[in-house]
Amino acid sequence: MSANALQVMTIRTPEGTSFSLPLAGPVSRTLAFLIDLVVLGVTALVFAFVMIIFAATMPYGQDNAGMLLSIGMFALWFCYGIVLEWFWRGRTVGKRVLRLRVVDQSGLNLRFSQVVMRNLIRSVDMLPLGLIGGVSCVLTRRCQRLGDLAANTVVIRVPQVSAVDLSAVRLMQENSFRACPHLEGRLRQKVSPAMAAVALDALQRRNRMDDGPRLELFASLAGHFRELVAFPENLTEGLSDEAYVRNVVETLYRNQAGGR
Repeated sequence: MSANALQVMTIRTPEGTSFSLPLAGPVSRTLAFLIDLVVLGVTALVFAFVMIIFAATMPYGQDNAGMLLSIGMFALWFCYGIVLEWFWRGRTVGKRVLRLRVVDQSGLNLRFSQVVMRNLIRSVDMLPLGLIGGVSCVLTRRCQRLGDLAANTVVIRVPQVSAVDLSAVRLMQENSFRACPHLEGRLRQKVSPAMAAVALDALQRRNRMDDGPRLELFASLAGHFRELVAFPENLTEGLSDEAYVRNVVETLYRNQAGGR
């Protein structure tokens, strides 16, 4: 298998749609981790300084400062990755800077249990001096450390793109999904960036497809999105599969398109 093949993970959905995710390599992952270590170090210094002030000014401060410092450092090490990867959808400060993101092996967004699992096992990956995690990344096909293997996650590269061109997917009618903003929000949470890009690309190329493959592709995409979030029948009645996908794409990319 070529080196290029090792850097891409191809996923095939149950509906038969395939898409590829560019994988992060050991070097970019290490650089992101070093950035996170700097952030952790600065945060730890600030916390230690606060504890020094606490010990000097509060009654019984010297007795409690050491205990609080130990608890705080322990919590900081484990909670940093858990909190950021959960609220930033698979990213820490280092991953955000280097445009990396943790996702489920199927390309979906992370579950909270996966976030906790991969961060708890980080301490094992760090032994000794990060050797276990580094060797695991080099030897595994998808560049996964032990925490990734246990949590069924991978780290992908998020390519930098310019503003999304939605001129080819203008809606012929108002997006009926807007009547349910809470369901639109759930859709944005559940659809991975890779799958959103697949749907957008399909709409941009639809006029260059033969009728048969075009109908089959949009039936597959619409079926996938319907499985993720079920909109009320009164909002989807009469929508073709292609129109359904247009609604989904407009929902996912609305902010980049400037809204309507």
